[in-house]
Amino acid sequence: MRVDVVTIFPDYFGPASGVGGPLGVSLIGKAAARGDVAFHIHDLRQWAADVHHTVDDTPFGGGPGMVMKADVWGAALDAILSAEPAGSAGQSTPAVPSVTGARLVVPTPSGVPFTQEMALAYTGERHLVFACGRYEGIDARVVEDARARGMAVDEVSIGDYVLAGGEAAVVVIVEAVCRLLPGVLGNERSVSDDSFGGGGGSMHGLLEGPVYTRPRAWRGNEVPAVLLSGDHAAIARWQRDEALRRTAERRPDLIRRLAAGDGLDARDRAVLIQAGFPVDGESMAH
Repeated sequence: MRVDVVTIFPDYFGPASGVGGPLGVSLIGKAAARGDVAFHIHDLRQWAADVHHTVDDTPFGGGPGMVMKADVWGAALDAILSAEPAGSAGQSTPAVPSVTGARLVVPTPSGVPFTQEMALAYTGERHLVFACGRYEGIDARVVEDARARGMAVDEVSIGDYVLAGGEAAVVVIVEAVCRLLPGVLGNERSVSDDSFGGGGGSMHGLLEGPVYTRPRAWRGNEVPAVLLSGDHAAIARWQRDEALRRTAERRPDLIRRLAAGDGLDARDRAVLIQAGFPVDGESMAH
């Protein structure tokens, strides 16, 4: 997979755009070293045509803040998608093909929520291009133009809050996607046991329950006996029960979604009722 990131702060991802920083460590850094994913960081200002490398201007219609310029972003995307070298500001660049294999991802608070399902879907992409907005955002014509020319475009939000820019969101999305690529995780079962069950396992649609390791007793607290029993079926059932209880407490919306989609069996419902969470049809509708 190729990942291009366009930003006005390339050093966020490592000194002198050396793709270090958060993309160069842990499992993601190892995946890049193996060649499973190739990161390319671009400074948006390289495509600004004026001497001051201006990338923003005041918004039409008034209002606070500044808006990132369409012509600069257009030149950057044209160059990246046509494999032209950066730094050709002020010169004409080849047009983006009417259909391209790249997917443009624009992190923005006004985007659709980023989910585990979306992360899994992105693992099937050969080329992701991330546009890191700043200030009041990117001129809307950039996204409109990319879509009009046949490019797949997603405007994505990682939560109901506002960041100073898209760089942190890119790190979140890239890590969520890259850890799902084949061979990145040491234990492939980790994916199916994740919260939200990205691999379609027993945790599908649920938050993962509590986990434990040695020592068996710590400050008067014992590891649950079932986890020491060696009974794999009983352990799996306990893990799902705990996931149900935790999800009902912290994310009742996920339980309602499972119930609406017939994702709860009789034992699941009994566990939820015991935990004080209503699961009858009338209550779940609210």
